[in-house]
Amino acid sequence: MTDKAVDSLNEKLDRLIEIVSRMAPRAPEEPDLDAADCFVWHAETGSLAPVAKVNRVDLTLIRGVDRVRDILLDNTRRFAAGLPANNALLWGARGMGKSSLVKAVHAEINRTREGDAPVLKLVEIHREDIESLPVLMALVKAAAHRLILFCDDLSFDQDDTSYKSLKAALEGGVEGRPENVILYATSNRRHLLPRDMIENERSTAINPSEAVEEKVSLSDRFGLWLGFHRCSQDEYLAMIDGYARYHDLPVDADTLRAEALEWATTRGSRSGRVAWQFVQDMAGRLGRRLKD
Repeated sequence: MTDKAVDSLNEKLDRLIEIVSRMAPRAPEEPDLDAADCFVWHAETGSLAPVAKVNRVDLTLIRGVDRVRDILLDNTRRFAAGLPANNALLWGARGMGKSSLVKAVHAEINRTREGDAPVLKLVEIHREDIESLPVLMALVKAAAHRLILFCDDLSFDQDDTSYKSLKAALEGGVEGRPENVILYATSNRRHLLPRDMIENERSTAINPSEAVEEKVSLSDRFGLWLGFHRCSQDEYLAMIDGYARYHDLPVDADTLRAEALEWATTRGSRSGRVAWQFVQDMAGRLGRRLKD
């Protein structure tokens, strides 16, 4: 082989190595957790994007869930202080403040922290990225901060096996959950899996009880099961009243009550979400801006 042929071959090999290097996934960058209090995990780039302004409401405005609010707040406060705490699954009726409560509790813990206590970080991981949870945990396990990993509207459909990755990441792996990490998830399903999926396993498996155990054991990885149920009319009106006073809406109590009930009737439901949507509509009609 001539020198010219060797040089040509080397040049082609160099180009091939460069192309393959570009195709290989980049190593995750060390996150700058001091950049913000809240981040969003991007699995495709292995990075944490800081959130400058978090979409949340004040803890005092979340009504009708006093007991679960206090349980989650106490659990989070222990975690922030470096004490043992449990992963939490917030499940139940839609629109009753599950995700709002997680974000509000995070803000409350940081607001009331004392001295040089570390700032508690909130990291949102999207449902479709749940398989990358072990990567995220490995990335933050050496961080000085304590982190709540938050997955909103977590559930799994038929033939979706990514729940097995979540099970291992929570408690089942060799390393286990990092000491500075806790997982909070919200779902409309108590067992995170559709009932027909569980029933199908029961009817087709060789050992039905073992098959069902495999499915429902995912929710067992959460030490706290916090149930959210539909609110009563009085609780709904208390939510409306709390929002109206907080945002200084100039409307008399009778008018507020009558229009709030009419709004709930036209929507066919009562919930924290419906209450907030009514308040936004009322504020717009009154020409008033809502407080941040």
